[in-house]
Amino acid sequence: MSDKSSLQQKALEINLDPAVYGTIAEIGAGQEVARCFFQAGGAAGTIAKTMSAYDMQFSDAIYGAEEDGRYVSRSRVEKMLRREFDLLLERLGASRPKNTTFFVFADSVAAQGFKKRDNCHGWLGVRLQLYPQAPPSEIIVHVRMLDESNRQQQEALGIIGVNLIYGAYYYYRNPVQLIESLNDFLGVKRLEVDMIHFSGPYFEEVDNRLMALQLVKSGLTNAVLFTPPGTVVQPAEALYKKEILVYRGSFRPVTHVSMDMVRCGMRTFLEEPNLNPDQSMLLAEITMAKLMTGGDIDTKDFLARVDILSSLGFNVLISNYGRFFRLRAYLNQFTGRRIGIVLGVDNIVDIFNEQYYEELEGGILEAFGKLFPGNTKLYVYPKLVENGPLATADNVVLPAHLRHLYAHLRENGFIVPLTGHDESVMAHFSRTILEDLKRGDGDWRLGVPEPVYQAIVAHRLFGYDSI
Repeated sequence: MSDKSSLQQKALEINLDPAVYGTIAEIGAGQEVARCFFQAGGAAGTIAKTMSAYDMQFSDAIYGAEEDGRYVSRSRVEKMLRREFDLLLERLGASRPKNTTFFVFADSVAAQGFKKRDNCHGWLGVRLQLYPQAPPSEIIVHVRMLDESNRQQQEALGIIGVNLIYGAYYYYRNPVQLIESLNDFLGVKRLEVDMIHFSGPYFEEVDNRLMALQLVKSGLTNAVLFTPPGTVVQPAEALYKKEILVYRGSFRPVTHVSMDMVRCGMRTFLEEPNLNPDQSMLLAEITMAKLMTGGDIDTKDFLARVDILSSLGFNVLISNYGRFFRLRAYLNQFTGRRIGIVLGVDNIVDIFNEQYYEELEGGILEAFGKLFPGNTKLYVYPKLVENGPLATADNVVLPAHLRHLYAHLRENGFIVPLTGHDESVMAHFSRTILEDLKRGDGDWRLGVPEPVYQAIVAHRLFGYDSI
C-alpha cells in the first residue's frame, strides 16, 4: 500500500508534474483511466491525447491486425504502446520542454456486458521515459476482473490504471513496492493480477520470475505459471482446454522418487479413455500456502526450485492453495477437461483428515464434492514400508468411519493406484536427502538425478554445504 491517501491524490500528483506528458489509449470498458485524470484536475498538463478505437476495422487500421484475431491480447497492447509512443516523439519530441518524460498508457479489456458474462479480463501496459530523452522502459500487466457488474469493473480498471502509471514513475526503483501498490484503493477480490513483465533499460536487472512470485506473495493472484524455458506466462492461455496432470511437491530437492511418480502418473493418465495426448500438460506445483500464514517467504528459494524443475522439462505452477480441491477448481476454470493429481499414500491420509475441512459448512463431504467432479482423479503412488508390504491405494489405513467413503471413491475410479514403480529408488526419502545435503554427506547424491545434483552443488542450493 502506498502512502497516498486517495486515488485522486495520485492522479493529481501526476497531473501537476510538469515533466510527465503522454497518451492514454483504451479499448473496451470505457475511457476509465483517462477519466480518473480528468476528474482529478489539471489533466491538460499531463495528457496529450486520449483515444479509443472500439470498431475492429478502425483498430486494425491504426495498430495493424492480429494474426489470431484477438483484440484483448498482449500483442494488441504492445502494438498500441509502440504506435502511440512513436507518434508522441514524432509530433511533440522537438516542441515540448527538454525535461519532458513521455509516456503512453494502453489497455485492451473484455469487461462484463449484456452478452458476455464470464472471463472478464484485460491487458494493461505503460511505456515511458524515466528521464528526459531516454529510451523507453515498459511494464505489461494482465488482470482478471472479479466484480459482478460492468460499472464496478470499469471503476476497478480506472483505479489499477492510475496505480500502474503512478508506480511506474515513482516506484520504478523498487519493483516490489510498485507491485504491492497496484492494489491501492481496490480492496479485496476486485482484480487479480496474474502476470507482470518489466522490460527496458531501467528494468534490465529486474528478474521477472521473482516479480511473478511477488504477485502470489502479495496476494494479487492465487498462482503464477512458468514454462520449461523458465518464462512467465498468462495461465488462462497456457492451460486453455488442456488435459492436465499436476504433481504437488516441495521439490527440495527433486529426487528419483519424484521423477518415478511423474513417470508412473503420466503413463496412467495418458491411458485414460478418449484423452488427447497432444493436448496433455504436466504441471509441477509448489504451494506457498503454509508459508504465507507464518512469516516471510524466501522467493529466491522458490525460484531455485523453479529453475531446477524447468531444466528437467516441467511446467511449474506456484500457488497459494493449501487444499487440493481449491487447486482443482483453479485449474478447471481454464481447462474444463480432465485433471489428474499425482500424490503419495501419505497425502491420501492427509486428504481424509477431517480437521482440514472444519471451516467448510459441509465438512469433508463438501470438500470432496468439489475435488471429485467427473473429470478429476487422484493417482496414488505407493510407499516403501520397513519390514512390511508396500503401502498402496488398496491397503491405505484410514479411520473406520471414513472407509466406506474411501471405498466408494476407489471403486468408482476417482482414486487410482499407480503401478510399474521402480522400487530401487523408493528407499531414498526427500527429507533425509535434504538433511544429508545440508551436512555435505556424499550419499545424498544417489537419491537425485545428476542434473539436480550438479545444480545444487554449483549454486549451493537448499543449504548445501561441502565438508
